[in-house]
Amino acid sequence: MNAMNNSAGEKGFSVALDIGTTKVCVLIGRKDPYGKLEVIGQGRVESQGVLRGVVSNIEKTVAAIQDAMLKARRRSGLPVTKVHVGIAGQHIKAIQHRGILTRDNSHEEIGDRDIQALINDMYKLPLPPGEKIIHIFPQEFTVDNEQGIADPRGMSGVRLEANFVIVTGQITAIQNLRRCIERANLQVDDIVLEPVASAHAVLSEEEKEAGIVLVDIGGGTTDIAIFSEGILRHTAVIPFGGNAITRDIKEAANVMPDRAEDMKVRYGSAMEDEVDQNVILSISGLKGHEHKEISQKNLARIIRARVEEILDYVMAEIKRVGYQRKLTGGIVLTGGGGLLQHIDHLTAFHTGLTTRIGLPVDILANGYHADLASPVYSTALGLLIHGLEKPYLPEEDNQEIFNATKAETDQPPVDSSGASPEPGKKRWLDRFLEKATEMFKEEADTSL
Repeated sequence: MNAMNNSAGEKGFSVALDIGTTKVCVLIGRKDPYGKLEVIGQGRVESQGVLRGVVSNIEKTVAAIQDAMLKARRRSGLPVTKVHVGIAGQHIKAIQHRGILTRDNSHEEIGDRDIQALINDMYKLPLPPGEKIIHIFPQEFTVDNEQGIADPRGMSGVRLEANFVIVTGQITAIQNLRRCIERANLQVDDIVLEPVASAHAVLSEEEKEAGIVLVDIGGGTTDIAIFSEGILRHTAVIPFGGNAITRDIKEAANVMPDRAEDMKVRYGSAMEDEVDQNVILSISGLKGHEHKEISQKNLARIIRARVEEILDYVMAEIKRVGYQRKLTGGIVLTGGGGLLQHIDHLTAFHTGLTTRIGLPVDILANGYHADLASPVYSTALGLLIHGLEKPYLPEEDNQEIFNATKAETDQPPVDSSGASPEPGKKRWLDRFLEKATEMFKEEADTSL
């Protein structure tokens, strides 16, 4: 059990739940003594209840969450119940707003309370019916007409102003997501915008400072996040992703969806000049029907057309918010679409911006499972990092967790409010490790 004591660090454990259009993934992790991410539990299953990033079938989504969590629990040996979950979908929107605070005492230094008061005012912002604020990101501050201040704390002034990026989503989509998690006998610790989570895993602070666009190509949607001067400046969602490419192949080759997906994954390329024009792919048809054929070059042309359309939407969004000349870092591609051969070359050629594939390797501890070094896990690993920035369990939940068995049917009551742990409660860690030592007599198996 010494390994657990040595590597748990101050933040303990975190649990990430990535509910996507093509997969549901659960990761359980902690940081090692060097600050790297150590994944000790992993579960991944096919997703059948999500359409374009939004829950479309409660029962199927609940079943997938339970299956993925069961796999992760078995590998970690921990009866975890609280999760940090990602949210995406076409309903996500980003709006700009400016807040103003008039202070009573101009001689008193500006502090966290003043900044929090500005943020709290943003929650009073009138929104279209059925929408709810998910995130609020402060931009630049202004103190008594002095503009462009990144951090006003410690300054003096009467009038404090700030620009904000406010991320909103549909209340029904958020409620359905929460309902699925609670019906799976889990508790929502926090809901995080997926491209923001992915950025934790694949972007460096230097890249965020220089100006960069994260393009997360998932199965149902493509998420965009623009960073500059270390701050999230804009986010948007394109309502199609990798599944649209699969549908194009299906219709062009007149084959079943599973065969189209297999061709895309095994033989697909985003650039027809990079494949051999003499290679002919034979596709098995329905029982009793003849095989179909398509050249690998034509397959690449089909894929390229759709990828270029996605990139046109990305560039249109970048130009709309005025950042086309402020992206020294270029574009980082992640998500399942990042696995498509030569997609980085096509992106650089089509947009004129430097491009790389975002692989979440630098954040992982030595000895990580090879499967995790994939853009597919960027969101889940980013959610783990987000969760490790604060205590995982509040103090009052310790005894309940350790009294719980590992059986799926014996779970602690679900807190339907989904409230996050209160900040500053870190005394739980000592008792956590003491009880863990008593509970596990042998070295925990942290292999995947």
